[in-house]
Amino acid sequence: MKAVTTPPPPVDVVLPCLNEVDALPWVLERIPPGWRAIVVDNGSTDGSAQLARSLGAHVVHEPRRGFGSACRAGLAAARADIVCFCDCDASLDPARLVPFVDEVRAGRTDLVLGRRRPTARGAWPVHARVGNLVLARLLRRRTGVTLHDLGPLRAARRQALLGLGLTDPRSGYPLQMVVRAADAGWRIAEHDVPYLPRTGASKVTGTWRGTWHAVRDMRAVLAEPPPPRGAARATSPAREGGAR
Repeated sequence: MKAVTTPPPPVDVVLPCLNEVDALPWVLERIPPGWRAIVVDNGSTDGSAQLARSLGAHVVHEPRRGFGSACRAGLAAARADIVCFCDCDASLDPARLVPFVDEVRAGRTDLVLGRRRPTARGAWPVHARVGNLVLARLLRRRTGVTLHDLGPLRAARRQALLGLGLTDPRSGYPLQMVVRAADAGWRIAEHDVPYLPRTGASKVTGTWRGTWHAVRDMRAVLAEPPPPRGAARATSPAREGGAR
């Protein structure tokens, strides 16, 4: 008998997860129909992995702690042509990724990010907003790309993302993606998305100390020198054929 091969899903959604058992049901029920949720368990002790699996998610275990390590493990496990990223704390609705994916699939943009718009006081602490604003300005100075937010809700083609060679294991991963995409000539866009009060305690920017560590990680990414002219790290998906 021939082995039965399962076709890849149209979209994979990578969800880094560390003790998010209370948020997982809300997040997973909002994954668009037909898409695959990849929950990357980054050392949870509250049963998050078991719950995610029971709710139909594909679970990947990444013992190396760090947001970037979890995202890299999820990207490595993805099989879809288009891969999305979303926080797993119920602060962002993965259903909002549908127009992002449509834009990438149509070849209009190579990387789409969500610009977070808080829906309630306290959803986005002041210190986290300030850190984000500073980094956005440093990004513009480093790459020429103007963004208002470096949020985690985003979509791009899987092979192109792999070609960026992302390595940051911690909070610098989202910024490294944008910096290397900009260096490669990608078309980068952002669109407003509602930002809700998260469920549970923040693992990164919930405190001044956490924000400081995140900014430190990201400043290290910005210190990376751009590639020599004519030797970009990866080719823009548009120049590889764009829309399919």
